[in-house]
Amino acid sequence: MEKEKTNDFVITRVFNAPRKLIFDAFTQPKHLAHWWGPKGMALEVINLDLRSGGIFHYGMKSPEGHEMFGIFKYIEIVSPEKIVFINAFADKEGNTIRAPFNPLWPLEVYNTWTLTEENGKTTLTLKGGPQNASDEEQKMFEAGMPSMQQGFGGTFDQLEAYLKTL
Repeated sequence: MEKEKTNDFVITRVFNAPRKLIFDAFTQPKHLAHWWGPKGMALEVINLDLRSGGIFHYGMKSPEGHEMFGIFKYIEIVSPEKIVFINAFADKEGNTIRAPFNPLWPLEVYNTWTLTEENGKTTLTLKGGPQNASDEEQKMFEAGMPSMQQGFGGTFDQLEAYLKTL
């Protein structure tokens, strides 16, 4: 297991919902399809095998028809408090590929997501950093942190809106 570095990406968000519901929203296809991914992208869950050694392989399609795929390789799952995984861009078959937007983006990112609940509200803390990255890839990841803050902020806005429909 890779230890935390000071230059890891970290984002925290508080949701007005119980921890179990937030965990389910991150781990069940019936929920993921409603909110995961960039705004405006339709999500297809290709495979979700929620266990250590399992994967979440998904495709996203823009309104213009542009397709992208991603994969989570689960390392540890402690329901409903923690999910540890490596994520990467993928092809339709689930093979790891370079990011479509930049060849210097790290191939793999190690993530730890923790969920804590207090008074019916859940705090999600996402912490991640490049796995086995070159210095160039590490620098590209660090340069991309503001964009990731914005992207995850938008994704979590979608989750918040979705939770209100449940």
